[in-house]
Amino acid sequence: MFNFTDIACPYCGETIEVAVDTSAGSQTYIEDCQVCCRPIVMRLVVDEGDETFELHASAENDG
Repeated sequence: MFNFTDIACPYCGETIEVAVDTSAGSQTYIEDCQVCCRPIVMRLVVDEGDETFELHASAENDG
């Protein structure tokens, strides 16, 4: 199931819309910014009980 949400790029600060696939559950993956093309680390946390999710975006070198 795909959902769409807006995030702020941790590099350029632009707001971008990203597709989120919640069917695979919680996961970490990298997606390039649609504006500056730098790699954003996406940490997806899915609550399978009520099918909500949180998406945290950070720069590749952030701890």
